[in-house]
Amino acid sequence: MKLKQLEGLLGSLQQFETPKIELEQYPTGPHIASRLLYTIPSFSIIQAENSFGDVSDKVVADFGCGCGTLGLAAGLLGAEHVIGFDIDAESIEIASLNADELELDMDFIQCDIRNLRLSDRAIDTVVMNPPFGTRKKGADMDFLSMALKVASGAVYSLHKTTTRDHIKRTALREYNASSAEVLSELRFDVPQLYKFHKKKEVDVAVDLWRFVPNNNRPKHL
Repeated sequence: MKLKQLEGLLGSLQQFETPKIELEQYPTGPHIASRLLYTIPSFSIIQAENSFGDVSDKVVADFGCGCGTLGLAAGLLGAEHVIGFDIDAESIEIASLNADELELDMDFIQCDIRNLRLSDRAIDTVVMNPPFGTRKKGADMDFLSMALKVASGAVYSLHKTTTRDHIKRTALREYNASSAEVLSELRFDVPQLYKFHKKKEVDVAVDLWRFVPNNNRPKHL
C-alpha cells in the first residue's frame, strides 16, 4: 500500500465528537499517523514496516487507541493481529466502528494501561500516541513504562520534543530499554477542540521514537 493511499484511508475515519480533556483526547491526524506507520524518505520514519519489519505478520498493540487510527494503520499494513487498548468506552466504540468501516478485524480492550495484565498474550510491537502529560503529570511515562514491559520487539511512540532528554534518560536508565532512538521530529496539529483553546490550530513539535525493550529482564505481568 502506498503512503498516500494509507493517508487517504485514515483520513476517512470517524473522530471524537466530544473529546475528554481529562484524558487529553486529541485525534491522531492521518498525516502523522501514516508516517508513523510507514516511511518518509530521508528520515525513514517508522519503518516500523519498511525498514524494521515491526508490523507485517506481527501482533501489534495500540496503547490509548482512541479512535483506532494507529492500530488500524497497522492492520492495513499487514499486521497479523491488532489489539487496541483504551480506558474510554466511547473511544473504543468509535474505533470499533472505524474497524468495521475498513473491514479490518481488530480486538479492543477497555482498561487502564497502568493496570494492564497480558501474561497470556504475546505482543510484538506497541504503537502509541500517549497523553503528553500536560493535564496529568507523568501520564506519558506510565504508557512508555508499560509498553516496554509488554513489547517483545519494539515500541513506537510520539512525545513532545521538549521532553527529549528526559524521555531518553528514563527509558534507558529506569525502564532498562536496550535502545531509544528519535527517528524524526514531526509537527502534531492540535485543532481547536476545547473552550480554553484560543487558536484554531497549534503545531506542537513531537519526536517519533523507536524503543527496543531489554528482553533479558524478567517480565512481571
